[in-house]
Amino acid sequence: MLVIEDLQVELANKIILKHIDLEIKQGETHALFGPNGSGKTSLLMAIMGYPQYKVLSGKIMFKGEDITYMPINERAQLGIGMSYQRPPTINGLKTRQMIHLCGKGKVDEEKLAGRINFSNFLDRDINAGFSGGEIKRSELLQLMAQDPDLMLFDEPESGVDMENMALVGKTIAAMLQRNGFHEEGKSILQTKHERKKMGLIITHTGYIFDYVTADKGQVLFDGMLSSVENPREILRCIGQTGYEECVRCMTEND
Repeated sequence: MLVIEDLQVELANKIILKHIDLEIKQGETHALFGPNGSGKTSLLMAIMGYPQYKVLSGKIMFKGEDITYMPINERAQLGIGMSYQRPPTINGLKTRQMIHLCGKGKVDEEKLAGRINFSNFLDRDINAGFSGGEIKRSELLQLMAQDPDLMLFDEPESGVDMENMALVGKTIAAMLQRNGFHEEGKSILQTKHERKKMGLIITHTGYIFDYVTADKGQVLFDGMLSSVENPREILRCIGQTGYEECVRCMTEND
């Protein structure tokens, strides 16, 4: 469903991703590890199609279609969505209006917001004065309304307290259809709930694994991806030896 081949990406005249190969099959969730500045967010932004992330070579395929140079709005319509680590405040645009837009007018904003205790924020400007946990719930609500096939999560644990972490984690799991995000046998999003979603999650802590099952994990180090390994084993290795040594061991064992 998502295939990236030999991707090289430049940002502000600096190569930040080098020869990236990645495949996420239908129904899979992958975890992405790496130190700060290694290019993790850049990879997600390149998949999403932000024009400042210039593709120098390689290819991004999604659902059998070449999207390497496709604009963001067309990628979103094709079924790619993203939850950002630090989304902007948007004054003058109410959260309710954004949810309506993301859901193309086909979702019940009140019911959807109620699933994540966010009803009281619907008539506030997007992210204006929101706490870290509230911003994360706002991001998830927008993604829930869009209901994409491929979901990109940039550090969903960042800035979230333990109480909100449980809500965020369970919501992401339900969105990926690991816990059945349905009501009376029907999807709360009014979509075909049997459709298997894909996820790519950036994490430093691994707290998200308490709620979401990641099938595979990779380390992005110095702009390059390591081979695929068990996510929990990667996390343990990083904690014991650090990123560089972990990558070296994975490369030797490949």
